[in-house]
Amino acid sequence: MQAPARHALAVWAVAVLVYLAAVFHRTSLGVASLEAADRFQLGPAALGTFTVLQIGVYALMQVPTGLLVDRFGPRRVLTAAAVLMGLGQLLFAVATSYPLGLLARAVLGVGDAMTFVSVLRLVATHFPARRYAVLASFTAALGALGNLVSTVPLSVLLANVGWTATFAVAGGATALYAVVLALRVRDGAPVAEPDATQSLRSVLGQVRGAWATPGTRLGFWVHFSTMFAPAMLGLLWGFPYLVRAQGMSEPAAGLLLGILVVGQVVGGPLVGAAIGRWPEWRTPLVMGYLTAALGVWAVLLGWPGGRVPGLVLVAGFALLSLGGPASTIAFALARDYNPLRRVGTATGVVNVGGFVAITVSALAVGLLLSAFDPLGPRTAYRLALLAVVVVLLGGLWRTSVWWRRARAAVFDAAARGEEVPVRIRRRAWDLAPA
Repeated sequence: MQAPARHALAVWAVAVLVYLAAVFHRTSLGVASLEAADRFQLGPAALGTFTVLQIGVYALMQVPTGLLVDRFGPRRVLTAAAVLMGLGQLLFAVATSYPLGLLARAVLGVGDAMTFVSVLRLVATHFPARRYAVLASFTAALGALGNLVSTVPLSVLLANVGWTATFAVAGGATALYAVVLALRVRDGAPVAEPDATQSLRSVLGQVRGAWATPGTRLGFWVHFSTMFAPAMLGLLWGFPYLVRAQGMSEPAAGLLLGILVVGQVVGGPLVGAAIGRWPEWRTPLVMGYLTAALGVWAVLLGWPGGRVPGLVLVAGFALLSLGGPASTIAFALARDYNPLRRVGTATGVVNVGGFVAITVSALAVGLLLSAFDPLGPRTAYRLALLAVVVVLLGGLWRTSVWWRRARAAVFDAAARGEEVPVRIRRRAWDLAPA
């Protein structure tokens, strides 16, 4: 392996570890939700606010993060992210009141928001475009290991050493890792010095340029539709659903949630390799996944009596887990259809999609659980999780609309003699107005 390639891989390896930590912190409440409810004396709606706040902050920070990465470079942004995540988790470790716990998760959400876009910008600048999809998928898959650590191992730590020690150690280690990031990560491309005279109009123009690109808009809806359901289950409602509605033990529920992670770890590289070799299959793969996901939810929520057999739960969660790998297709779209100087901003715009969907669905499930609580946990969860189906149907509709519009833009560019990232064949349905 040549020295530049080894250097690029070393930079990526150091950076991807902080993304792994970010996913760990983001999903840590998934298996600690019952302990959090006891510690802060919370009902379902208030407990859901932890995740809604954290993910809402994450979503709001995506476009600013993209602008910061394009302006200051990913190394500085990643270093700041590690410090913020560490401080947020340390505060969560000692928090005993609900407002202080909310503040801790908000700080954590800001730091988390700054990681993935930064890592993908490093990939875009250190590696050729043809390797971007593969490495983006590997990044997401390795980051998913953080989710794996936050399932069974975190459950064991919470049971043995307690809340404060578990979260304090995790926060302190993350904050210290900022030193490694500052010393080992290099941006890989010249980053302009901050311009104090840069106007708000020019900043907004950067965002508008990304949003006006059909490929970016398609990426937004792909991300919105694919990642939210498995993430929402892993972040918050999957564990109580399995324990309270399906009658599983807590260790068994933790193991089943681990399937969501294993599916992403295994599926990520496979999806990345497939779309790297056959980029024209990117959106068809997304549409196939979304159709299958609707089928899974129909089975889980429509099962007679509400008590779903274990093997059916395993198969359903395994299929839903592929939403994470499918969501990385959105970033390949952002990379292909935007100039490099705008990739950070476009990636941030795309990344908003999934986390908006998580915020909406998690909040809706919490509110519906509170409303239907008198009906019993099994019926309450069946009705509350219908919110997931509604969000999924909306995302499928918008993805199909922007798929056709993005294809039309590619055909128009090819007709003008411009170079296009992907060669596609015109289909009969392309002739219909979008």
